[in-house]
Amino acid sequence: MIKVDYHRDLKQVQSDGQLTAWLSDSNQHAPFDRLAWFEGLAEHCGLLPMLAVARDGSDLAVLPLQGDGVHLHALSNWYTFRYRPLASRSDALLGALAQGLAAEARRVTLSAVPDEDRSATRLETAFRKAGWLVRRTACDTNHILPVGGRSYDKYLASRPGKLRTTLRRKSGKVETRVLDRFDEQVWGAYESIYAESWKPEEGSPAFLRAFAAAEGRAGRLRLGIAHADGEPVAAQMWTVEGDTAWIHKLAHHDAAKPLSPGSVLSAALFRHVIDEDRVDLVDFGTGDDPYKRDWMEIVRPRYRLDMFRPGSPRNWPILGRDLLRAGAQYLAATAKRG
Repeated sequence: MIKVDYHRDLKQVQSDGQLTAWLSDSNQHAPFDRLAWFEGLAEHCGLLPMLAVARDGSDLAVLPLQGDGVHLHALSNWYTFRYRPLASRSDALLGALAQGLAAEARRVTLSAVPDEDRSATRLETAFRKAGWLVRRTACDTNHILPVGGRSYDKYLASRPGKLRTTLRRKSGKVETRVLDRFDEQVWGAYESIYAESWKPEEGSPAFLRAFAAAEGRAGRLRLGIAHADGEPVAAQMWTVEGDTAWIHKLAHHDAAKPLSPGSVLSAALFRHVIDEDRVDLVDFGTGDDPYKRDWMEIVRPRYRLDMFRPGSPRNWPILGRDLLRAGAQYLAATAKRG
């Protein structure tokens, strides 16, 4: 028999051995799927967590959510590359979660959901079958590099000529270092560089620092720093887990732009994760920044799923606008064909 329950106090989850094991480092092989990630979001980002859990014996499905009982969102933030249900292949468990949430909220919104693993499709199907109205739209992109057994040199040979020329001309002017541990001084340099870079204000520096320190203790951190004339000019934070390298943050001083320190440091980190860590995949997160296409080879979509309870009056204005918009699009398309 499937049982559904909800956890709003993540500290109490520690007493649930089955759930803790399901969300542990050994079972979940991406940072965004672990209990520690959700605890960090709650502690440093002010999010109100709710883990929806369905169980059938030893089989589990978890949907990490946040918010009040009216409109629930994915338990994620600007540092989350992608959001997905932490579930076995049992569609029955996802269906039970969708059914149970009908009594908890009138609307559920999940963003940055992938579908290369069928997460978006499985969620959409589960909620539709449970009586929710589902709106699915593309909301972001994810750039990746399948290494395919190549060495760094073979990979570099396939990059655009402009990038290879830049690296050839600038590499001797910038000194790079890649650390596989957390370093207070290097992290301080990263925060200083980020503050003076073109990047927008950091969402939660405390969250990112705590995450970097934890990944350093686990041996997964790859912290890059570049110097020019003895001064730090670029810094990047990557992590490596299993067969994947995740590119989390990068920044460089605007004043050092003529030296291309960001590109030179990226090259050093690509060399490290390809030749030393021997990863199979490099994931550049979300966002369609043009420079990512120089390094990556495949673009994958990310989806937003908006689920509505049709019987909730508070959803009717939104659903009415959707209906009017669809009608206008149909009329416009009909007029164009005519």
